[in-house]
Parts: sequence; structure tokens; C-alpha cells
Amino acid sequence: MTTFFLARHGETVWHADHRYAGNSDVGLTRHGLGQAAALGAWAVDARLDAIIASPLTRARRSAAPSVETTGLPLRIDDRLVEIDFGAAEGLTPDEIAGRYPAEWAAFCRAPASDPLPGGESGRHGIARAMPVLDELVSEFPEGRVLIVAHATLIRLLFCELAGMDPDGYRDLLPVLGNCSVTTIVYPWKTESGAAHPNHPRMRLLGFDVPPDRAGS
Repeated sequence: MTTFFLARHGETVWHADHRYAGNSDVGLTRHGLGQAAALGAWAVDARLDAIIASPLTRARRSAAPSVETTGLPLRIDDRLVEIDFGAAEGLTPDEIAGRYPAEWAAFCRAPASDPLPGGESGRHGIARAMPVLDELVSEFPEGRVLIVAHATLIRLLFCELAGMDPDGYRDLLPVLGNCSVTTIVYPWKTESGAAHPNHPRMRLLGFDVPPDRAGS
């Protein structure tokens, strides 16, 4: 079983207006850089074996302080990129609703199944990102791995591993804090031995915990 620390990147220049970033390569704010530094301070005592990030600049810059404080190399995996929101990227929810009312309504009803115009479905994002975790489990079977990625992708993976319908991720997990840490053990053999297909495949040790309060 591998312990994963899943962290969203730091605050971006689109954060205040709640603009959908997706695949757009948006930079961090000064505050976001400070959040990344706090994550790096947490990493000092986290006994990490590897640090992996999405290729987008906001994720790589958020992982950089942890790389510096641990001395571990930064590994980039393109499969950890954020969900592609297509024509909605750079827009606020109100702007999306105004330009694409039917598509926005469908997305709000089933955000993992009905992508925004020209975008990627959340279910596709799960399918491309889950092999990353499985490969890391094989490489670090008793290890501790930090993944720096994105809010939507992390929430979708959480639902997948928790046996929850990913179409409910926006209601169940409305927000992830920037550079906060969600800690899971995966794969987890349940104590109940239940074989239900929706039974959790992970054990949750901490959800969305700011790095200055996250245990190592």
C-alpha cells in the first residue's frame, strides 16, 4: 500500500474571479507562491519517496519548493493535467451560463459525464489519471508520494477511489484549498472484506488539510 499526498496547486491569477483554467497555462500569484512555499516546508518532514506534478506551470511551480526542501527530483506526468474545459476556459460560471446555457446546465447536472463545449469529460480524466497511481504503487509499494495537480482532477480521482459517483463531485467536494494536502492510502484492502463494486479502494487519512496543519 502506498501513501499518497494529493495537493492542488497554489492560487492563480484567475482565482479571484473563479475563472475556469483547465488546460490553460495560468501563472501563480504572489500569494500562490507563498502557498507553495508552505507546502515545501511541510515536505521537509514528510519522508517522501517521490514528487510528481502535472506539466502545467502552476503545478510545477507549486511543487518546486518541495523539490528544493527534500532534494528529490521533480517528475512530470502529462496524464495529471487538469480536465480540459474547452471553450469555457478563461470564463467565469456566469459567463459560461450566458454563452452556453444548455451545455452549462447539462454540465451542472452531470459534470463528470457531460463536458463543457469542446472539453473533456471528467470520466475520461479519471481513465487517463488512474494508471499514474497504479504505476506509482508498483514503483513505491510501501512508499510516500506527493502529487501536485489540480482541483477537479483530484476530486474526480477521490470519488473514483472512494466508490462514489463522480457526477456528484461538485456537490460532495465543492472546493479544495490551494496547496492543501489530502492524504490517502491506496490500494486499501477493506477490513470488512466487502466485494461490492462501489466499495472504497482507499483509506482516507486527511482531507484538504492546510500544509501547516497537515501531519507528516
